[in-house]
Amino acid sequence: MNDHAADPATETFVAHRNLLFTVAYEMLGSAADAEDVLQETWLRWVGADLAQVRDPRAYLVRITTRQALNRLRTLKRRREAYVGPWLPEPLLTAPDVAEDVELAESLSLALMLVLETLSPTERAVFVLREVFDVGYDEIAAAVDKTPAAVRQIAHRARRHVDARRPRTAVTSAESRAALDSFQHALRTGDLRSLLDVLAPDVVYVNDAGGLRQAALRPITGADNVLRFLVGVIRKTGGTPTGEATTVNGNPALVVRLDGELDGVLSFSMRGGLVTGMYYVRNPEKLTRVVASEAHLIRR
Repeated sequence: MNDHAADPATETFVAHRNLLFTVAYEMLGSAADAEDVLQETWLRWVGADLAQVRDPRAYLVRITTRQALNRLRTLKRRREAYVGPWLPEPLLTAPDVAEDVELAESLSLALMLVLETLSPTERAVFVLREVFDVGYDEIAAAVDKTPAAVRQIAHRARRHVDARRPRTAVTSAESRAALDSFQHALRTGDLRSLLDVLAPDVVYVNDAGGLRQAALRPITGADNVLRFLVGVIRKTGGTPTGEATTVNGNPALVVRLDGELDGVLSFSMRGGLVTGMYYVRNPEKLTRVVASEAHLIRR
């Protein structure tokens, strides 16, 4: 164990592992796929002539990006056959992630849905440049483009994302008030009280992957969303509770029915009101939420 810990290649990889995992996850939206990418990166890392590697961080990011791009192209085809709306896999995150505003925003389910509308190369360039401030030369090496081409791609991707990104600048007090309202509504069954915190044009998206009952399309409008939620709770017949936590760097609720994990509910907000509700119920995407430790720690 001590020999393993002293190995320079291992120490270097471990030192950058959080960064590499986050890059892969933001590109793929799946922790399981991100872990597979890290395994592939590790195999290439230990097989390289490390004496020739001048910048280990840049080299590792390049390998991770290339592997994630290969996997992303495969995932695009798989998601075309996905049942109902697709949402990224939610991840429990440590409080220090929420303090890094740019990273927390980039990890939000709402923004990651916007990233889904980019091409694989645009997504890689956006994540590396806008989230991790990687230089254009490094990005060019990772995506096999010229630095000039990468600048153009970055500009195009930034403009695309800025036109669609949710405006979620809210205070911690506003976030806390929204979570308290949802917890109270679940505890008392008075879902109509949520009208005080839902924007009139709120959008509700749920992801069950065809494995649980769920709306097959996004639901728009506060009244429509409430009617749907009331109907779901009546059909299940269970008693829902919501445990406040931090998911993808943002406030969220872990929802349980009669003590059993049902899903993770994340929010986007504007002006103190909830504008987006993102509910992941697909059990295949909830395995990491069951674990107690946070998986994305810091940049």
